[in-house]
Amino acid sequence: TILESKNYQPASSENEADLIVVNMCSVRQSAVDRVYGLIPKFQKLKIQNSNLKTILTGCVLKKDKKKFKKGFDLILDIKDLPNWPKYLGIKNYELRIRNYLNVLPKYQNDFLAFIPISNGCNNFCAYCVVPFVRGSLACRSHKEILKEVENAIKNGVKEIWLLGQNVNSYQSPIVPSVDFSKLLRQVNNIPGDFWIRFTSPHPKDFSDELIITMAECKKVTEYLNLPVQSGDDEILKKMNRPYTIKQYKTLIKKIREKIYDIALSTDVIVGFPGETKKQFQNTIKLFKKIKFDMAYIAKYSPRPETTAAKMKDTVSPQEKEKREKVLTEVLKQTALENNKKYIGKTVEVLAKKSKNGFFIGKTRTCKTIKFEAPGREISLRNEEPKNLIGQFIQVKVINVMPWGLTGKFMGIPSRRISTKVFFQKTLKLQGKSKFLYWA
Repeated sequence: TILESKNYQPASSENEADLIVVNMCSVRQSAVDRVYGLIPKFQKLKIQNSNLKTILTGCVLKKDKKKFKKGFDLILDIKDLPNWPKYLGIKNYELRIRNYLNVLPKYQNDFLAFIPISNGCNNFCAYCVVPFVRGSLACRSHKEILKEVENAIKNGVKEIWLLGQNVNSYQSPIVPSVDFSKLLRQVNNIPGDFWIRFTSPHPKDFSDELIITMAECKKVTEYLNLPVQSGDDEILKKMNRPYTIKQYKTLIKKIREKIYDIALSTDVIVGFPGETKKQFQNTIKLFKKIKFDMAYIAKYSPRPETTAAKMKDTVSPQEKEKREKVLTEVLKQTALENNKKYIGKTVEVLAKKSKNGFFIGKTRTCKTIKFEAPGREISLRNEEPKNLIGQFIQVKVINVMPWGLTGKFMGIPSRRISTKVFFQKTLKLQGKSKFLYWA
């Protein structure tokens, strides 16, 4: 939005770009290494195009900034986004928006919007760099958030994701009584036909009130990612995660009692410093007990400035690899077992893309589902199949795998037909500069 307002337009490839923006994540070393690996490619591109400029932004540690200084023309803080045109040498630039979170984004598609509700974190988990690169927790005004959601819904968005490093610690800076539970209800009350999802919550801040809110708000989907990080109490303590496995299990039980058929995913780290084979077995036991639908399994890598980086990394890379594979196999079994209950059921799906005669979408429980494109004889009002993208439809589940479902298109509910709002926007471009955004 900021760049396009100054006559930049998206480039189809890096070969035609005059500006390349790399949005980096410092949470894992592997992500940092991938960015470092892009530098030789950019240097070759600069030989072909002397006007090319490169920007590094996102979560960048001070140590990494020194490392990348020679590889990029500019290293800019994402919070300083409104000032980017000034750094790019654009003349007569007038700063109108001071908070980058107030910049209304241009979404990559018409039906999905990611809306940040807060930035930064106060938890200082032993392995995490977020407090060092994003600072302490800063929440947006609930009015700003609601305005952005309303704008997205008016433009036809069907799936809203509320984002934060710790969403359930949200508190409106202008009305402190508006916590995450109340914010969720206010978003749910916005007129329109859409889903609400959020990530990521912290177990220590997950209140009974939030569980009730999720159960009562019809637009909040039956999906939750609740990071556990380890299945062992001693490791959790070393991680500075202030809860026990017993407390985590109790929380999961409460959630499942209130929210029918909820799908649960989690984040977990294997090979944390000092993690013994017995402690890893406790994580396996937890996975078998909870029966997660999905998990983001990370092999521990030390990050500069964190407490864990000062600990002795006692688990070898080979052992970390082994533990990741073992846990993935356990997850595959529970995910497949969970998915079998969908066979024969007709589920609500948001169609997201089409490929080779098939559509791919997501269910309310965030399951990926693939189904054959309907012929014209069963398409809604004889429209082309591509017009199903971005619509809520009904799909009967025929078969399941650990990571997804396959099904048969059953139709579009009549109540949904009038809810899609189409907008056409025309952007007049006076310049010829093009940019490419890497994330």
